[in-house]
Amino acid sequence: MMQSSKTKNQPIGIFDSGIGGMTVARAIKKLLPNENMIYFGDTAHLPYGDKSEAAIQAYSIKIADVLLKKGCKVIVIACNSASSAAYELLKEYVRHDAMVINVIDPMVKLVTHQFAGRTLGLIGTKRTVQSDVYTRKIEEANKGITLKSLATPLLAPMIEEGFFNNQISHEIIAQYLEDEHLQHIEALILACTHYPLIKKEIQDLYKGGITILDSSEIVAQALKDYLTQQDILASQPHTADHFFVSDYTDSFETSTKIFFKQKVHLEKMTLWR
Repeated sequence: MMQSSKTKNQPIGIFDSGIGGMTVARAIKKLLPNENMIYFGDTAHLPYGDKSEAAIQAYSIKIADVLLKKGCKVIVIACNSASSAAYELLKEYVRHDAMVINVIDPMVKLVTHQFAGRTLGLIGTKRTVQSDVYTRKIEEANKGITLKSLATPLLAPMIEEGFFNNQISHEIIAQYLEDEHLQHIEALILACTHYPLIKKEIQDLYKGGITILDSSEIVAQALKDYLTQQDILASQPHTADHFFVSDYTDSFETSTKIFFKQKVHLEKMTLWR
């Protein structure tokens, strides 16, 4: 098998269109503290949500090349847009060199096992909602699940600007969650890697009445399950994590503290030469 050639202490590669995927990186770090991570944020091309499928695939292949050259044993696509547009292509592209995990399939697997016959809500970017990828995959499982999806385009930029856990964010989130389309749901899928930062606000608005499904935690658990199954969990504490971006600004560095909950050093790496 491909995985047999992997060593336990090779790094985990994680990429996103920007820095939102840092919530996935943080969840992985919390669950798998021994693993060495290499994160790539394609900040030169964000957001992926308004790019064509072909463009997202091209960016994803370039990033995969970077992560493979750095010896990553697994590549985690920490972006809903890239998971939808590029996962199948990327899986085929790197199949002899690394496992690819996206942020959509672990969520679909969980809800089809735990919420059969129930009504769920989903919030995400316009691209994620319009792609219908969650609806399609959940319907394929034939578990009688009804999914009500709502695009919430103001949330990601609001979070990136640091507007959460305050009155402004509370009112914007409440406006979305009170939409008639999201009524009478039993669980809510947070289908954007920015949204774990407002998970508590969402929980407070629902007063614990529904289950909030956080993709960052679910993806981290899926990664742990895979590494355990393949017997390639890191056997010793890692040396250092590395964070790369395709374009650098001070605001990106500041924002990483919001998403990763600790200061990190960003290194610039240009994808196109």
